[in-house]
Amino acid sequence: MSEAVSRKPHQALDRLVRMQLKKWPQRPPGVVASPKQPGTWLRGRPGDPSVAAHPFLKLPGASRLRTLPDGLWLHFSPSASDPYVDILCIEACSSLSNLLDKRSRFAPSTSSLLAFCPVPWLLAPVQPGDPTPRWRLIRMLKEEPTQPLVLPVRDVRVVFGLKSRHYEGFARSQVPQAHEYFCPMEALIAERSHEDPDMRALISRASAAANFMRLP
Repeated sequence: MSEAVSRKPHQALDRLVRMQLKKWPQRPPGVVASPKQPGTWLRGRPGDPSVAAHPFLKLPGASRLRTLPDGLWLHFSPSASDPYVDILCIEACSSLSNLLDKRSRFAPSTSSLLAFCPVPWLLAPVQPGDPTPRWRLIRMLKEEPTQPLVLPVRDVRVVFGLKSRHYEGFARSQVPQAHEYFCPMEALIAERSHEDPDMRALISRASAAANFMRLP
């Protein structure tokens, strides 16, 4: 598997990763409900291709430069008086230069990161077989939206998938930033990857509650 992955072009790897991420649930695997994140989790990317637009990340005032993660999960605040979103991103990196580029997009900054949720995505059903529109699950929204929902990002966690040789080298010689997590690419493209105990354990550590010994 490792050798096969290393030979695949990055477009093919991206497709394989997204194909598996579409099978992941609305709440990231391994993430349990906690007082730190009492709102609603929804998968923003990858999404249903029939929906015209999907959530993306941007800087305030930027109309062109957008960050479109391979996988994007959003935790929406339950309160309309304190609106925010937490994000979990999954990024497949087929080369070290690709990793450096994607790491830079999530590096700590003095400016705010925004999550942009288009109206078509908010109005679309949450998943096949469930006609409930997404906006009804976002408790801060009290009526059907007519404008995009743009929220400040409170917490960022990013899981980077690396080819085996890059993963092993990085794990031996580098120290991740506090918001960064790493896994071999094979773990992302494996069938039913969201049920892998190691993947669930990794994602559970990439949560706002994981930094505390216990919560009140």
